[in-house]
This record gives sequence, C-alpha cells and structure tokens, in this order.
Amino acid sequence: MKKLLNDPADVVVEALAGMAAAHPDHLRVDLDHKLVLRADAPVSGKVALVSGGGSGHEPLHGGFVGRGMLDAACAGEVFTSPVPDQILAATTAVDGGAGVLHVVKNYTGDVMNFEMAAELAAEAGIQVEAVVTDDDVAVQDSLFTAGRRGVGVTVLLEKIVGAAAEEGQDLAACAALARRVNEQGRSMGIALTSCTVPAAGKPTFELAEDEMEIGIGIHGEPGRSTEKLAPARDIAARLVEPVLSDLSLKRGEQVIAFVNGMGGTPLLELYVMYGEVKRLLDDAGVTVARSLVGNYITSLEMAGCSVTLLRVDEEMVRCWDAPVDTPGLRWGG
Repeated sequence: MKKLLNDPADVVVEALAGMAAAHPDHLRVDLDHKLVLRADAPVSGKVALVSGGGSGHEPLHGGFVGRGMLDAACAGEVFTSPVPDQILAATTAVDGGAGVLHVVKNYTGDVMNFEMAAELAAEAGIQVEAVVTDDDVAVQDSLFTAGRRGVGVTVLLEKIVGAAAEEGQDLAACAALARRVNEQGRSMGIALTSCTVPAAGKPTFELAEDEMEIGIGIHGEPGRSTEKLAPARDIAARLVEPVLSDLSLKRGEQVIAFVNGMGGTPLLELYVMYGEVKRLLDDAGVTVARSLVGNYITSLEMAGCSVTLLRVDEEMVRCWDAPVDTPGLRWGG
C-alpha cells in the first residue's frame, strides 16, 4: 500500500484538520465530533442542511459545506457511518431556528444513525426532516443497504436544495424539493480497479487487467457483473441505457447530466465518457440542460466513473444555477 499517511488510524482527523487549515474563511471543523461546519453557522432563520457518511468519498460531504449547499457534514471513519452523537452535534450546531434537513444516503448504518439523531434532536426541540437518496439502478439491495444505494444524486440534491434553503424556502418546501430530486434522478457506475482502505492495507476486490465491474457502488460492493474491458462508447451505453429506462425519459425532456469520477480516473477520460454520454442522450432526444464532470463522490483511488441523470424542472434548474461557494463546488456571485 502506497499512500500519503502518517498513521492509518488518524487519517480522518488529520484530513479534517487539513481542511480547516486550507479553508479558514469558509469552514470550521470540530475535531472532537469530526464535523465540518459552515463558518457562519448557524444562520438565523435559514433551514440548515446536514449530511454525512463514511469518509473516503471526498469532496462529498465535507467539501460541499458552505454558502448554497450544506451547513454541516459528519465524517465517519473510512466507509463507516457517523454515529448519532456526531449527527446530533451537527444538527444542534447549525440550527438557526427554521429547522434542519438531514440528507441521508441509503446505507443501513447511515439511515439508522440519522434516524436516532433526529429523534434526539426532536426531544431537544429542533424540527428535523429527512430525505434518503436511493438512486443507484444497479442493484435493488447490496451488502450495505436495504434497497437501492444512494450515490450521485446526493451531490445534485445538496446543490439544488442548498440553494432553495439559501433563498429562504421553509423546511417543508426544502424537504419536498429534496424528495422530488431524489425521485427524478438515477445513477449507474463502473470500476476499472479496486480501492485500498487505509486500515485494510490491501485492495477491497480483485479485477484482472482486462476486466471491469459493471454496477459498482462507492465502497467496492459487487455490481451486476464482471466483464471484459470495452471501449468508452460501449461502457457509456452500459451505464446510460439502464438509467434512461428506469427513469422512463422521453424525447424532449431535460436533464442534468453528471459524469462522476471514482477518484482514480483522470479528467481526460471522464470527458471522453461525457462525450459518449451526451451523444447517447442526443440520440434519445433528451436535452442536457446542465452538466457536471469531475470527481465529486469518490471511492478513495478507485478507477472508474458513474453516470447520473436528473430529470429537471424550472425550479431545479434555477436552484442549480444559483451561486454556491464551497471547497468542492463553486460558481456564481
């Protein structure tokens, strides 16, 4: 294992300390609870967004804390859910009196721990709503979940609903928008190599040089099948077709098209993939309203990518275009 580490046991805390040092004007970091907090939180009268999960998926979620996205992120150990006390501490720290929306990826530990934290927050008088993302069409269940996994749509949801909260929408409206985004988005991923969890020190799974895993999650979970490596145009079709089918997208509809790197694939190849995805969408008569290409929800250094399509309406596009200022996503005024 070759990694830039001091001690594998300290990797999460040391990474959070590094984030705090790199972004002092944007973030505060609570190393005791392993939280990344918006520097100006709590924002009085604004719905706060809190998310989190296992570390190893950066910039998700800590990199999306800031104006226009999350108010706080809870960092679990690598590929391990944050605990209820962490989530409660984040919820309490960012509540500005308008309530808190929990954004939870559908992994069993995350769902259970966020539910427990929400109950504790309610006892403390904080109004909490939760939305669970479950956009992965590759599997109905996995080693980590009951039902579909939450993957790429989580990034798009945090951006869109973060903007809605920033413009002053109330908790019920933010939660309704979040559920609508989740319902209208689907994802599918591929791995070319495994990642290596620092504490394990060896690859999570094995793939031969001429093999790829279709339908992977973000923890190296098994996908639909292990197959021979194919050209990018064929891989793109293997990812796009099941998403189009599951969403029942029709000619004339609009999407946000998101090609996400898993951490070990260069942008050069991600743009090759985006070109193939765009060609397939053009052929299907589906219009790309907006696009996003890059490493946004990763799996350590795994090579590969995922494709997420989100059917969008006018409100979603407006919120997507709204200014955002976080370490991992930044545009607008």
